[in-house]
Amino acid sequence: MSGEAYDVVVVGSCMTDLVSQAPRLPRIGETIHGHRFFIGFGGKGANQCVQAARLGAKTAMVCKVGKDVFGDNYIQNFKNNGIATDYVEQTSDAATGAASIIVNDTGENAIVIVPGANMLLGDTELQKAHEALSHAKVMICQLEVNPDTSLKALHAAHKHHVKTIFNPAPAASDLSQEFYKLSDILCCNETEAEILTGKTVTTMEDAGKVSLELLARGCGSAIVTLGSQGCVVLSSQDSCPKHIPATSVTAVDTTGAGDSFIGALAFYVAYYSSLTLEEMVRRANVVASLSVQKEGTQTSFPSRRDLPAELL
Repeated sequence: MSGEAYDVVVVGSCMTDLVSQAPRLPRIGETIHGHRFFIGFGGKGANQCVQAARLGAKTAMVCKVGKDVFGDNYIQNFKNNGIATDYVEQTSDAATGAASIIVNDTGENAIVIVPGANMLLGDTELQKAHEALSHAKVMICQLEVNPDTSLKALHAAHKHHVKTIFNPAPAASDLSQEFYKLSDILCCNETEAEILTGKTVTTMEDAGKVSLELLARGCGSAIVTLGSQGCVVLSSQDSCPKHIPATSVTAVDTTGAGDSFIGALAFYVAYYSSLTLEEMVRRANVVASLSVQKEGTQTSFPSRRDLPAELL
């Protein structure tokens, strides 16, 4: 598949999810009984890539996994989802990244990640993926790999006029200004927005204010998501914050919902460029709302056949 053009290229993380389900999240120092455990596929980068692929995008993943059973299984998972693995590298120097996830009975979660091989993704892998990065319609990156790697990926995409979607997660308060200036779309949740700006975000009005600040730092458009409250969108062309409501559903498991949203958004940016950003976000909200109604991360992500006809 080398040499092919991909519509969505994701530079980011792969994590093996170790998921425990329990009635509630434990307090500090507390041990509680859970009622189910399972192992799944996760990592923000891989999740976003899988969701875009499930909707029909021609995708490639640029990442690094360990030479272990988790790494082997992840490569097969990409292939099962129709994702190009030409730029998935394996290393003996670190284990495949892992995420320990606890999900309570209302669908809320707490997560600890151990990045492992993800932090070894660097210049060599980006150089190998240069052709794919420079010919894509959309490039997505996050901060679960070395931030310098994500910044270089943004530079490479921006240089070739590839649309960039940057998800600053996990967020850092001292994030370089270059990240903002190289992001056509910056998308974060309320917690990440608080870390980036130092301002509390609990309401749509708060989200609108921090979105304006993020926009002022140089990104083309800013999206701040607030879970069941929906999200706020604004752009350099229209700096009036717009509230896009979320679809009202009963959540079973919210793990990966933000990644489902970003993967769907990338799909719409790549294939429905004539739509307004607000409409793309509305449709991505619907896709994410479908994901929270099932257990698991990637296992909950909808496919193209699961969507109402008006979304396509």
